[in-house]
Amino acid sequence: MALALKDTPNSFGLGSMLLHWIIALTIIGMYALGLYIDTLTYYNPEYQTIPAWHKSIGMTLVLLIALRILWRVINRTPKPIPQPKMLLSITKAVHLLLYLLPVITLASGYMISTADGRPISVFNWFDVPALPALIDNQEDLAGEVHYWVATLMVSLAGLHALAALKHHYINKDNTLIRMLRIPKETDS
Repeated sequence: MALALKDTPNSFGLGSMLLHWIIALTIIGMYALGLYIDTLTYYNPEYQTIPAWHKSIGMTLVLLIALRILWRVINRTPKPIPQPKMLLSITKAVHLLLYLLPVITLASGYMISTADGRPISVFNWFDVPALPALIDNQEDLAGEVHYWVATLMVSLAGLHALAALKHHYINKDNTLIRMLRIPKETDS
């Protein structure tokens, strides 16, 4: 039996799962990489390479997140797990933020990287052009936004993971299983 690419009423499909986990793990790795970049000095041999990787991976994330949003628009999502109305509202708000915060983080990263007018080279394959600086001191202001929004995003993702574990081990419902078990095309 073939595995379901699209979501079913009771589970996420392979497409949603792959996008979710690739983006989640990449964002966590990028956050750690960004913290490491802050420790580098001009004379460190990695001063040029590690930030270039961070920017290239960031530009790749732009494409993945755009694909994830498009996938979400064209693909039905599973029915929500029954829970109190207040918790359902919080869940929806957290999910919305987990779509919005990466966009803000990536936009601010782009503003940092292109504040001097230079394009972003993506793995030396192609360049993403720079826009003219939009505000004075753009690099510093965008850097503050980038750090704090990324920190909020990773913290919220951690709470999201803890909530999934709570659903699995305490509530004993299928919240976590729906994002781990790929349904067959006949599952509904």
